[in-house]
Amino acid sequence: MIANYEMVIGLEVHVELKTATKIFCGCSTKFGVAPNTQCCPVCTGMPGSLPVLNGKVVEYAVKAGLATGCKIATYSKQDRKNYFYPDLPKAYQISQYDLPLCSEGYLDIETENGKKRIGITRIHIEEDAGKLVHQEGKGTFIDCNRCGVPLIEIVSEPDMRSAEEARAYLQKLRAIILYTGVSDCKMNEGSLRCDVNLSIRKKGSDKLGTRTEMKNLNSFQNVVKAIEYEYARQVSVLEEGGEVIQETRRFDMNTGKTSSMRSKENADDYRYFPDPDLVPIVISPEFLEEIKTSIPVLPDQRKQSYQEKYGLSSLAAETLVTRKDIADYFETAAGMTEYPVLAANLVSGEVARLCPEEQAVPVAPEHIAVLADLLGQGKINGGTCKKVIAQLFQQDGDPLKIIEAQGLQQISDPAVLRPMAEEVLRQSQKVVNDYQNGNKNAFHALVGQMMKKTQGKGNPQVIGQVLTELLEQK
Repeated sequence: MIANYEMVIGLEVHVELKTATKIFCGCSTKFGVAPNTQCCPVCTGMPGSLPVLNGKVVEYAVKAGLATGCKIATYSKQDRKNYFYPDLPKAYQISQYDLPLCSEGYLDIETENGKKRIGITRIHIEEDAGKLVHQEGKGTFIDCNRCGVPLIEIVSEPDMRSAEEARAYLQKLRAIILYTGVSDCKMNEGSLRCDVNLSIRKKGSDKLGTRTEMKNLNSFQNVVKAIEYEYARQVSVLEEGGEVIQETRRFDMNTGKTSSMRSKENADDYRYFPDPDLVPIVISPEFLEEIKTSIPVLPDQRKQSYQEKYGLSSLAAETLVTRKDIADYFETAAGMTEYPVLAANLVSGEVARLCPEEQAVPVAPEHIAVLADLLGQGKINGGTCKKVIAQLFQQDGDPLKIIEAQGLQQISDPAVLRPMAEEVLRQSQKVVNDYQNGNKNAFHALVGQMMKKTQGKGNPQVIGQVLTELLEQK
């Protein structure tokens, strides 16, 4: 049943810009302060107050647009989006409607199904609303600190056909935004939030179905879970003879289910009109050129460079460039070793795993370079690298001294390994018989026993050679 349908997905991503002050006033944008301590008559919409556009917002929005292949409008305006909700004290949001700042962009993604280009319809600037705080037994409170926090909304085309494509798009978009420096993209703090628009249709059909919108998803995992659940729900509705309703739904991360919030509005319902208190935004050629020159090397460019310069696989290069701090770290380490591919494996593996985002790598890159050299020279193995890196994260130091002090040098001498291998074979006659009867997996079991016997210090390649020689003699 479900296999007869395909999902059609478009994403609206709200990104909080990394400015010190709000979009139309001088209030701070600092996160985590006491409620209602960072607001003023402008951001709360008091009568007589007048907004003044923060120029940094335009600069950051244009930068994000250029980094995603968008066309930049030389003339755009800001509009009032009218709706009534408790966390919007003005009863309207200043956004952009028919003349957005950026349009017609794209992102290239890669999944197990290959490469795909996802269109970006528009990027526009807007202000954030406040926050409702629900306290059991006490009621609902309104915190206006977020009112007027500057956002860009990045609206994709409905080009995604799976949860994995949506995840890949979000990860790629987040990486690009982080590279440009216009946002910290901390999903746990709400500086990157995603609305998922999803509809389904019979496979082979060009007609779009009725879409639902799932609001404010704040993790890649939740986006995937929400898409998978909503897809199955809509299929079930249609198969049972019902109709999908155009509505806004919430996703409950505890249950993994979506539920109805309210009917979904159309653009006409918001009664957009140009904000009379704000002048149009005019982008000069000089300003545009200045922003272009400030854009750093982006993930796709870095990925291509790593593949060409170091011979890295597409997957290895993609893993490195996803985080700018990790890519910067790798480049430094790679310049200090004769084995940059091994350095890439160590950085994208253990280093990235042990080092959370927003935290500097506590290990000097030259120490990773030393480990890559030792690994490449066959003096240590991968297991030893993991042990040493874990220790360096606790307290950085000379990896050579750690290896020597703990006797972690790799055993590569066949003369040393042979008597160990003979003992393993004597103690594992059943496994040996399985191997001789054609069970090739039995050989891996013997190698594993040898690694255990050498306490993880044996050279797997030499171990394999010694075992093969001994087994052929039987």
